[in-house]
Amino acid sequence: MRQAIAPRVRILLLLLLAVTGALFAQAAPVSAHAALTGSDPQQGAVVDQAPSQVSLTFSEKVAMSDGSIRVLDPKGKQVDTGKTTDLGSNTHAVNLHEGLPDGTFTVTYQVVSADSHPVAGAFTFSVGAPSKTSVSLSDQEAGGGVVGGLYDFARYVSYAGFVLFVGGAAFVLACWQRGAGVRPMQRLVVSGWLALTAATLATLLLRGSYAGSGKVGDIFDLSLLSQVLQTKTGAALVSRLLLLAAGALFIAVLFGAFEKREDEKEKQDLTFGLAIGGSVVAAGLAATWALAEHASSGIQTGIAMPVDVLHLLAVAAWLGGLSALLVALYRAPSIESSAVRRFSGVAFGSVAVLAATGIYQSWRQLGSWSALTDTSYGQLLLVKIGLVAVLVGVAWISRRWTARLTSAPEAKLETSDAEDLEDAEEHVNEKEPAAAQVGGGDSKRAAQLARQRAAVATAREKRTRDADPRRSGLRRSVLVEAGVAAVVLAVTTVLTTTEPGRTVEDAKAATAASQPESAALSLEMPFDTGGQDGKGVARLELDPARVGGNDMHVYVERPNGKAFDIPEVKVALTLEAKDIGPLPVVPDRIATGHWTASGVQIPMTGNWNIAVTVRTSDIDQVTVDKNAQIG
Repeated sequence: MRQAIAPRVRILLLLLLAVTGALFAQAAPVSAHAALTGSDPQQGAVVDQAPSQVSLTFSEKVAMSDGSIRVLDPKGKQVDTGKTTDLGSNTHAVNLHEGLPDGTFTVTYQVVSADSHPVAGAFTFSVGAPSKTSVSLSDQEAGGGVVGGLYDFARYVSYAGFVLFVGGAAFVLACWQRGAGVRPMQRLVVSGWLALTAATLATLLLRGSYAGSGKVGDIFDLSLLSQVLQTKTGAALVSRLLLLAAGALFIAVLFGAFEKREDEKEKQDLTFGLAIGGSVVAAGLAATWALAEHASSGIQTGIAMPVDVLHLLAVAAWLGGLSALLVALYRAPSIESSAVRRFSGVAFGSVAVLAATGIYQSWRQLGSWSALTDTSYGQLLLVKIGLVAVLVGVAWISRRWTARLTSAPEAKLETSDAEDLEDAEEHVNEKEPAAAQVGGGDSKRAAQLARQRAAVATAREKRTRDADPRRSGLRRSVLVEAGVAAVVLAVTTVLTTTEPGRTVEDAKAATAASQPESAALSLEMPFDTGGQDGKGVARLELDPARVGGNDMHVYVERPNGKAFDIPEVKVALTLEAKDIGPLPVVPDRIATGHWTASGVQIPMTGNWNIAVTVRTSDIDQVTVDKNAQIG
């Protein structure tokens, strides 16, 4: 049976790894959880004199240190003082040196949002007039690259370790106390503790580089580690390690004194003490996530953090208990049907808690129905809801198998299997007297026979267990449950590093509010190239017609209003009052009589001259222009 199960388990694990890898690949680089909503000078602006400082405004509170904002001149030289100042209202500034030259300056920033995720970006402004710049910015976003991948993997292992440690221990205490003496069950819980401890240490080491440079070489930088320890995330990780030390003591008692206790009254008292102590440790571990991530920022944090703790505990009780049941069904010699039924009740309660807390968390993180389909967070949430629905469906099948499972009558072996085991036992019994006669008893031979006898006994127990079709059906359904649960855990991990829908919408609203109101510009310019069929109208639209990037559309029509198919259209922008331009724009033809260009930069406000050159043949062309206020 073990040989038959192994290929299926290997295939399932490979499938789960592939799905998990795909999820993480789609999630990197990490989406920013705070957005830049304004700056002074504004992005793309041209100012007459060099400012004394540069200020940045974000959509939510951010953590910032000296050096988080850098300003570079056209030659790439840093021209800020390096010391950042908090101006309030989520605005931070850095002072600039005096005597700055004219040209284009680059502003870069790297901060940490309130829910612990790194945010980075850059923009430019110009003094006097735009110029060439030697500044080259890296394409890697904050939280991406090798370090970002390692950090995300460590987070997944942390969640998995928490689920196995807490859920496995809860399964033993609440459902199957005899499992405290079963070696595979002990290995499961200890493995969860080790995975969570190792992943927490790795996260602590990776955190400095993850939130900063993103360089692999900075992982073991002790100065960065010292800075991390002073942050909210660092404090949460250190608290988790201290709680894991208490968790080690809990494991020692659960699989030591508790398992050996025979007096029923003493065992009940010890069970109560372990339940209280274990609940405190489990809730404390869950709180280390709630205090440092999504639940700790945004609206209703006082409600969101306790709800998040309950959600994590329910996940551990269900999925961790499911993993423990899977181990018991496949690796333990036997498990009482009463233990399976008790877990079925625990799982039902956990699902109810998950549904209630999940609905609240979804409302809090999305904010609107549109965010469910229009944001990455909402789309991932839909995937998670679908997977949980599948998981509940498989769990319902498991509950049906559980209802059929009875401890009596005990399953009987098939005749062939029983005869094979009897032959093996007789073979061992025949050798035992001979071994005792050699030299007064060969200890090595006796030990070998003892191992053979134990192997035969184990084989009998397993074959008896596997002979029950109801247990086989339960094992298969639980195995599928565990596979879907692993994918759900992967999606959950990705969700914790994805920008919530409510944050996305709030950032968009804040960005729109910070921009000066300006209506789209529309100009109509009649033209006549002088050749045959050379008359028409050029209509230019500029949206939003303000400083920074704009979308430009040029429509060329005949006098009767029909689209005019001509070879070429060019546009030039000039601000004569500031001696800027002409700035050429060559739009792309996308349809008959329709040209467009995106990202057209308007460096500053003013009365701009907009010239449109229309060519109707190889030799016939004309330039028409109009003045318009932009910005």
